[in-house]
Amino acid sequence: MKIGILMSGQGAQTVGMGQDLFDNLPVYQAYVQRANQVLGYDLMADVCGNANRIQQTAFAQPAIMTMSVGIYQALFEGLSQPNYLLGLSLGEYSALTAAQIFNFEQSVAILADRGRYMQDAGETQPGKMVAVMSDNQSQIVNLLTQLQAQGKRVYPANFNTFSQLVIGGVATDVDVAVEQLSQLGISRMVELPVAGAFHTPLLATAAEKLKQRLSHEKVMASDKIVFSNTTGQPFSGVLPTLEKQMTHPTYFAQALQAMIDQGVDTLIELGPSDTLSKFAKKVVGKEIKRYAVNDLVSFQQVRTLLLTEGK
Repeated sequence: MKIGILMSGQGAQTVGMGQDLFDNLPVYQAYVQRANQVLGYDLMADVCGNANRIQQTAFAQPAIMTMSVGIYQALFEGLSQPNYLLGLSLGEYSALTAAQIFNFEQSVAILADRGRYMQDAGETQPGKMVAVMSDNQSQIVNLLTQLQAQGKRVYPANFNTFSQLVIGGVATDVDVAVEQLSQLGISRMVELPVAGAFHTPLLATAAEKLKQRLSHEKVMASDKIVFSNTTGQPFSGVLPTLEKQMTHPTYFAQALQAMIDQGVDTLIELGPSDTLSKFAKKVVGKEIKRYAVNDLVSFQQVRTLLLTEGK
């Protein structure tokens, strides 16, 4: 079994996430408590148990990373840790932390600020995001390029699978794109409940703040391979890539394929949902085994699997 780890991105969060893990797993609980020390508030009570705060970018980002890394450390306690990791957007910070390229407290502090920068940018530069389901992604990109030439601010944002592309930008311009995509025969489009047009130039002010914020951060060497959404390949130049990530499209599908090309035959998603596992099924097919750990029951099932395979 050659394992690849998937780390949840923003939007996966749910009220009450991680509570049963916190109540039953000392390793997980310890990571939450470490995050609390950095944040100055109680993640479980003030964020994960709060229906309003859990949806706010500034609070959701450190909460999701803490959950993902806490599961990772508990799941592989006493076992060999996987060599391949991939997160979606925010999940890249979880993957980099699990690989010890960032230390945990460092990531918590960075994400508290990153989330705030992105939330502020979304409020000052409102935007909209729509998932477009089509196998002809070049057609979508070509249309957006034409609209940009006309002064419209609408962009490709997330290449989640080879048949799902999220577009984002100024709300009225996104609406124009949706109307023209409909005229091209694309019927499956879903507006996403997000606070801004993430991974587009509308986040430029947040990206500049993040660049300054990261300028003095230390990056550690690791024997793990973490794949980048921005390049679709293993990270090279972690800090510049993370700065670029905020205003450029994510290529999760391409990065996942690159990880599978390394011989990975089993994917384990860690975080609040199984969204990436569903993406993976569409990207690499059913022949790759997929598991998602997001509560105590799924944790126990996968932990048992790992212990059995390790014998």
